[in-house]
This record gives sequence, structure tokens and C-alpha cells, in this order.
Amino acid sequence: MKSILLLLASGLWALSVAAERPNIVLIMADDMGYSDIGCYGSEIRTPVLDQLARNGLRYTQFYNTSRCCPTRAALISGLYSHQTGMGLMEGDRGWPGYRGSINKTCVTLAEALKGAGYLNYMSGKWHLTRHKSPNGDISAWPMQRGFDRFYGTITGAGSFYDPATLCRGNTYITPENDPDYQPDSFYYTDAINDNAIAFISDHCGSSKAADKPFFLYVSHTSAHWPMHAPEADIAKYKGAYDKGYPAIREARYKKAIEMGVVDGKWPMSKGLDWEGFQHKAWDIRCMETYAAMTEIMDRGIGRIVNELKRQKLFDNTLVIYLQDNGGCAEGYGRANNSSQKDRFNFKPLGKDGLQTKIWPPMQTRDGRFVRTGPETMPGGEDTFVAYGPGWANASNTPFRGYKHDPYEGGIGTPFIVSWPQGIAKESNGKVVHDVSH
Repeated sequence: MKSILLLLASGLWALSVAAERPNIVLIMADDMGYSDIGCYGSEIRTPVLDQLARNGLRYTQFYNTSRCCPTRAALISGLYSHQTGMGLMEGDRGWPGYRGSINKTCVTLAEALKGAGYLNYMSGKWHLTRHKSPNGDISAWPMQRGFDRFYGTITGAGSFYDPATLCRGNTYITPENDPDYQPDSFYYTDAINDNAIAFISDHCGSSKAADKPFFLYVSHTSAHWPMHAPEADIAKYKGAYDKGYPAIREARYKKAIEMGVVDGKWPMSKGLDWEGFQHKAWDIRCMETYAAMTEIMDRGIGRIVNELKRQKLFDNTLVIYLQDNGGCAEGYGRANNSSQKDRFNFKPLGKDGLQTKIWPPMQTRDGRFVRTGPETMPGGEDTFVAYGPGWANASNTPFRGYKHDPYEGGIGTPFIVSWPQGIAKESNGKVVHDVSH
């Protein structure tokens, strides 16, 4: 808690004195660029995050580590990622800083807050251990690192319709056999938000918990590949990206300067060729889907905010939003895999059958072959496509570099803080240029 107050105070704004310990909702998005939300210049509709920024603080020079695991390790521990054993990804390289799991010498934020009387809940992506099986070493899983309840995935990516390593507590589940959550149609971003809301509701409805503050870690996989979203949400962005990467980059750059989140003296990085790209309709669809994924996430965050307000908790809840790295130029699913289809004889997984793959070759729950490449229009559960370097470059406007890179495009993230009872009203809407990480 002290570190959070110091972070806010670093901007030299007066903080109101909260009457009691605040609840904390920490929201992390995945593989999104600096300019991908509205209040940082985007055309993507993110009204909830924009409103949180208007009523809170918006940082322009907040940094991550440019990769999923190290950023999450630093975030959850307050240490440099190498100190936690998670200096890179989840492979064990034999060196103390690169063991692929957070170590036992670091204290997680949940463990620290537990000592201050908090109850701790997590919904979403963990990605802090190389041990993925519940039958193996689970010492670095959420429930063993300070969280009282956990719903989400242990691994770092996968289908939004059937995510691998989906757990409730320490138990593997599937979208079809989860005893506590059975929506009409399963979509992981909605599931993360719905379960976060359930944790808040259950907390407030418990006679043993209601008088205690809580820490809720909402760790999204949106908008990480694959590009998955319901068709109705994708359709909202029909035509929005028909002019390609250059037009979007220019519009975002101009808007970000007007908003004060980008200095007009900063030149825009070199863009990628659009006119010579052969598969324009496919790439347009990729970005339409990416935008839909982002809007769905924002909409779900809005439902979390509404639950906090319904429970009369919002004013004394510290809500923080950030991203784990910059836009991702990785090429997963960008090549056609149709020649592989006859090699597999996939069958329906059944209610209890576990999805074991995070990328193709893989199948849907009903046994269909998952398709990739330019002939595959993304969005549906039998597709697997990343949005590629052109749109990743647009996501990171105006910066150069991508996820993986130590350039601004890899390490720069939006950072939004809302706390009505804790941040002085005269500071609401301020754009903070202090360097932070």
C-alpha cells in the first residue's frame, strides 16, 4: 500500500486522506500498444477507461519490461523481474534470474496485503510459472502466492473460446464443466470480467469479508493473439480501417498531441508499407477484430466499475489500469496451414476434455480444425491469426519498436489511476509526465 501511495505522490499532487483502507482493483491488458485506447489517441471506443482517466490521473511515461512474464513478475512483487526469478519467460535457463517461475524469496502484492488485513482475488492470466499442471509443483500458482480465490489461466495465451490451463482455484476446468460459471456463450474476456464481478459481489455479501478491504487483480488476455471476437462486435468497426495503417497512425498521432499525451516535438516512427500489401481485406479484418477485442474488454471493465458503485465502494477503491508490453508484431497464424488439415483426425473434446494447445495445430471444442493464414478471416473460434507488424506499428504510434524491444514501442504503456476519495479533485484529469515504472 505504501508503494502505491508513493507512486501517486510522485506526481506532486495533493492526495486526499482516505477515511479507511481503499479497495484496490488492478487491471492489466495484454499486448496492446501505447495509442490503443481512446484517451491516448485511439479511434477504438473505450469510454470506461476514458472516464477513469478524466476523473483520475493519466501517465504518459510509464514503463514495463516489453514482455509478458517479466512485467507481471515486477508488477506482482514490486521487484525487478530478475529478482523474482522471472527475468524472461517461463523456461528454466538455470540461472537465478531466469528460472521461469517466481521464486519463494519474493513477496507478492497479495501476500503483503494479506498481512494488512486484505482479502485477495484474481481473475485472468497468471503467466508466472513454468509449472502448468495441477498435479505438479503449484507453489508458484496464485492460490499459493497470497490469493484467496482465483479464476483464470496459468499459461500466457490461447483461444478466447476455449483457453488452455483454465482453472478455478487449483483445479483445471473447461468452459463446459465449470460449476460456478455457465454463460450462454463463453468468451474469455467476458469470463474474466464476470468472475471479477462475482468476487466483488461475494465479498460484499459475506458477513466474514464485508468489513475487510480487498485487492482484485484483473489480468486480461485481450488483445493478445489470436484475434477472436464475436461477429456482432467486429461488425461495429466495419470500414474503420479500410485506409490502412498510415491513415490510422496519422489520426492517432494528431489526436494524441491534442490531448497532451504525446509531445508534438516527437517525430513519428517510420511506418510499414500499406499500398504494396497483398492481403488488404484480411489485414483490415484483423484490425477490426482487434478493435472489437479492446472494446469488449473496456465494456467489461465498465461492469466492474458499476458493481463497485452498486456496492457503494467505488469512491474508496483505487482502480489502476496498465499494459504488459507494446503492440505485438509476432507472426503467429499469419501463414496458411491448410496443408496440415489431413494430418489430424480431431474429435469433439466433450464436456470434460481439456484444451492443451495455445496455438495450432489445434482444434475447437467441437472437433473442428483451427485455420490460419490470409484466407482465414479472423474472429471465429476455428480461426487463429495475429494482427501483424503493420497494425502493431499503428498500435504503438508514434513510437518505434514492438513487444520484445527496448524501444518506446515495446516498453511504453498507458497508466491510468482512479481513486475519487484519495486523489484531490483539482487533480482529476491531469496528464502526468513524470517517468515511472
